[in-house]
Amino acid sequence: MQIKIENDASKSAAMVMVVGVHLNEALPKLLQEVFGNAASALDLASIAAAARGDGFKGKINQVFTFPTLGALPCKRILLYGLGAEAELKTVGYSGYRKIGANIAKRLAAVRRATATESNADKGASKGKSLATAGTTVGARSKALSACFYLRPRKGKATKAPVGAAIASNEQIVEAIVEAFIMASFSFEKYKSMKEAGKKARLENIAELSDINLYFVNCDKAAFEKAVNKAIAVGRAVNMSRELIAEPPAFMTPSRLAVEARRIAKDHDLSVKIFDEVQIAKLAMGSFLGVARGAKEPPRFIVLKYTAPKAKKTVAIVGKGVTFDSGGLSLKTAGGMEHMKYDMSGAAIVLGVMDVIGKLKPKVSVLCVVPATENMPGSAALHPGDVLIAMNGKTIEVNNTDAEGRLILADALTYACQQGADELIDIATLTGAVVSALGRAAAGIMGNNQDLIDNLKAAGLPSGEKYWQLPMFDEYKEALKSDVADLKNAGSRGEAGSSCAAMFLQEFVEEKPWAHMDIAGVAWTERERDELNKGGTAFGIRTLCSYLLSH
Repeated sequence: MQIKIENDASKSAAMVMVVGVHLNEALPKLLQEVFGNAASALDLASIAAAARGDGFKGKINQVFTFPTLGALPCKRILLYGLGAEAELKTVGYSGYRKIGANIAKRLAAVRRATATESNADKGASKGKSLATAGTTVGARSKALSACFYLRPRKGKATKAPVGAAIASNEQIVEAIVEAFIMASFSFEKYKSMKEAGKKARLENIAELSDINLYFVNCDKAAFEKAVNKAIAVGRAVNMSRELIAEPPAFMTPSRLAVEARRIAKDHDLSVKIFDEVQIAKLAMGSFLGVARGAKEPPRFIVLKYTAPKAKKTVAIVGKGVTFDSGGLSLKTAGGMEHMKYDMSGAAIVLGVMDVIGKLKPKVSVLCVVPATENMPGSAALHPGDVLIAMNGKTIEVNNTDAEGRLILADALTYACQQGADELIDIATLTGAVVSALGRAAAGIMGNNQDLIDNLKAAGLPSGEKYWQLPMFDEYKEALKSDVADLKNAGSRGEAGSSCAAMFLQEFVEEKPWAHMDIAGVAWTERERDELNKGGTAFGIRTLCSYLLSH
C-alpha cells in the first residue's frame, strides 16, 4: 500500500474518490466544494436525485457510488456517510477509526467490481511515495487507487475526553490510515485449497494491501509525520497479531527469540537472548520453576533502544507463555482452546519495539520478555513447591496455573536491576479480570497514579479502554504463606486480578509501575471495526502513544 498526497481533487486519477458526507448535507454544494469548477462536468442534480432514491442521507457508514463516465479523471466517486457533524467531532478518533476500517472493506468490494477496468490505476505512479505498507502476494490485477478528500477543519476541536479529540486533518489521516491497515489483516497461512481457489484467496488478501491511497488538503510535513506513525503502528499491530495467530508448536520461546533478533537487526537495537543455563546463572528461580515442566526450552529476551540524551528509561515487560496448559493445575479442554494467545503480552512489546526502532522517541525503552510454555511434564512444578525469585523472595506455589505472575516477577526484578526508571507490564494474567470487566476493557493497576492516568489517556485515541482496579492493603493478607515469604495465588474467587497485581508489586522496588491485565481483550471471537477474529494485540497503540509522547 502506498500513501501519497495530492493538492487538487479534481485532477486525481484515482480509481475511487472517497468523499465524506455529513447527515442531510446538500450533495451538489459538497461536490462543488470538492472538485471546484470541474464539478460542472457532473450532472449534480441527477446524482443528488439518485442518491436520495437509493436512500442515501449521509448516515454513519452509508455508501453511495457512481461512475464519473469520463467527466473527471477519477473513475468513480464513493460517498461515505459520516453521520451528524457535531457527533463526529465529539467522538473524535474513534469515529475516524471506524471510518478507516469500514472504507477499507468497502474499497475491497469496489476493487472486485472494477478489476477489469482499463488503466484503472493510471495515476497511481505519480508523486513521490512517502511510505509503504503491506506485502506483495502473488499475481493479481492492477492496484486500486483511492483518494480521500478531507475538508479543512477550522478552529479547535470540539471538547471531548482527554486524548480522544481530533484537532487537525493530519490526525484524521493518522486515525484513518492506522485503522485501514489493521482492517487489512488476514492470517490464512495454513489454509489449503486447490490451485484456483488458492489464487483467488491470494488476490483477496491483496485487495487491501495493494491499494494506493491519496489525501488532499493536508500540510505535507505534518501529513508525512502522521502517515509514518500510522503505518508503523498499524503494521506493528498486524505483526503482533500474526505472532499470536501462529500455532504454539511453531511460535515457541525460541521462535519468539528469532523474531526479537529480527526486530533488533532491522532497527539497530541491542538484543540479548538468555538460554536456560544463563537464566539459571541470573538466579531466576521463579521463571525457571514454570519452565521446567515443558520440553521446549525457555528464553529470556531483552531488547533495548537507547535514545540520545534520554532523561529516563521505561521498561516494558510482556508475558510470554507461548502455551498455557495450566501445568499440574490443568485447565479444562475449553479453557485451553485459545491458550496460544497467552503470549500476547510478549507479542505486544515486540511490536512496540518495532515502532520505537522506526520512529525513535526521546525516551530510552527496555523491552523484557520471559518466554516459556507452562506444561505438565514429568519435571513440572507441583502445588506446594517453594521457589526462590531473582530478588531473593521465596514463593509457595499453590496454583501452577497462576504462572504468569511467576515469570513476570523475575522479569520485573531484572528490569529494575538494569536501571529502568519506570516499569509497565502487560499480560493476559487473570480470568478474574474477564469476570470483572468482560471484553470491553483491560484492567490497570499500579503504584503511581500519574503513570496510570497517562496510560489510560494514551489508549483513548485507539479505543483501548482501561478500568483501574484497587490495590488495597487488605489484599496482602491473601498472599501470606505459612512456609514462604508469599504464595503465588490469593484467595480463590476473591479479587483475583488485584491480588495478582499485589503479588507483582513485591518485585518493582517501589519504582513507578503500572500493570495492564489484558486477559479479556487480547482475543476476540467476532469482527469489530478494525479488529478481526483472533488476537487483537490490544495495548500496542496505548504503549506507542505513551512512549512517543515523551
